[in-house]
Amino acid sequence: MSSHNESIIREPLITGENITYAKITEDVLWPIENKPNKAWWIGFTVASLGAMLWVFAVSWTFWYGIGSWGLNKTVGWAWDITGFVWWVGIGHAGTLISAVLLLFRQKWRNSINRSAEAMTIFAVICAATYVVSHMGRPWMALYCLPLPNQYGTLWVNFNSPLIWDVFAISTYFSVSLVFWYIGLLPDIATIRDRATGLKQKIYSFCSFGWTGSVKTWQRFETVSLILAGVATPLVLSVHTIVSMDFATSLEPGWHTTIFPPYFVAGAIFSGFAMVQTLLLVTRKVLGLENYITMFHLESMNKIILLTGSVVGVAYLTEFFIAYYSGGEYEQYTFLNRFIGPYWWAGCMMYGCNILMTQLMWFKRVRTSIPLSWALSIIVNIGMWFERFVIIVTSLHRDYIPSNWAMFYPTWVDVSVFIGSIGVFFTCFLLFIRFLPSIAMGEVKLLVKSSSEQAKKKLIAEGHLEQAEVDFYKESLIHFDSVEISEYEKA
Repeated sequence: MSSHNESIIREPLITGENITYAKITEDVLWPIENKPNKAWWIGFTVASLGAMLWVFAVSWTFWYGIGSWGLNKTVGWAWDITGFVWWVGIGHAGTLISAVLLLFRQKWRNSINRSAEAMTIFAVICAATYVVSHMGRPWMALYCLPLPNQYGTLWVNFNSPLIWDVFAISTYFSVSLVFWYIGLLPDIATIRDRATGLKQKIYSFCSFGWTGSVKTWQRFETVSLILAGVATPLVLSVHTIVSMDFATSLEPGWHTTIFPPYFVAGAIFSGFAMVQTLLLVTRKVLGLENYITMFHLESMNKIILLTGSVVGVAYLTEFFIAYYSGGEYEQYTFLNRFIGPYWWAGCMMYGCNILMTQLMWFKRVRTSIPLSWALSIIVNIGMWFERFVIIVTSLHRDYIPSNWAMFYPTWVDVSVFIGSIGVFFTCFLLFIRFLPSIAMGEVKLLVKSSSEQAKKKLIAEGHLEQAEVDFYKESLIHFDSVEISEYEKA
């Protein structure tokens, strides 16, 4: 009892019976060491078709130019920048779960950080493709970085928001990739030690000579904390810089100082929703219910509820500032979102992001797997419409009525976006096929303190009062892998 460092009546982070270190290794590595099941093949086939659609649509764009999109002289940004900001936002949850929760010593991150980090990498890749394809001359993309040449250094135009995005995204991607891969090293070494033949050689090369010695683990933890400290400011800085693409302009609807915190909250909001979408499917398909429990899912739902409420306050603040400013153009821009031709997009934005999210105040909703999965998808639909509303409804009506123009997406616009989703899921499915989706080393740290069997042992040994036992049993009702009858025996 004296060595236990957490509340006994807290919900366990690992459920099930006879959870040993060896069983965790077997459960997590089962999808890697065995042939993929039917559900994986179905998902991979659908995702691959989407990725092929993306290749075709982007190739079409490179060949015929961005004139094949639905852009016009008034709406110069539409589905392309909407998709870019949407994907960058989705990539935020991985850094938050990995870095910020690590610094705050939140143990419930241990089962979900690996998938969230991988999601970050793939989402940023999808976002970067939009930047390159929208340049018009993608073969000149290398000039977005300072280049050495015979006349000195060829500097870029730092007044361009495109350059801000390039530096922000490349920094974010680099740090996230290093953080993700370093966390993988112990698990890759475990796969190496269990593999044979060519597979062993590949994983041996990827493990960078990991030995598992005490000194190695000490350095691993030190580097993880340093990278977490470096990555934490990126959670705020990256989407702040993305928001400045709009906030530094004089366009009504964009020129507002609330955009940086508003965009950051929205990014965490959509990012956690995507993590929820992926984890609910992954835990079922791979049989990881004992390690990704209802406590993890409810904790993420609470963060979705918090950040969704922050986004709702930002919406109200925007309307109040537009009213209080007295600027007729600013007021018209926000009024146009309700009564203009794109009113339906505004309704989708407010309905999905505010009204539907508030259902999570009810514990029954937060602890329902079907409702959580549906709401996570609804949130990301709403966040896509938020970016669409901010961009298109602020542009399609100019100061001069003769410049007014509607935006209608072409099949290329739609195909590039749907294809990017296919690329994302293709990468994620390959990830869970060849790399462990749960950090085994970190989950094993929870067996003796935060697992269900450890708490059962404490109950059986009589360390708890009856009221504490009853409270603990009541809190486990919503766990889909817990048998309350086992506690009756204890």
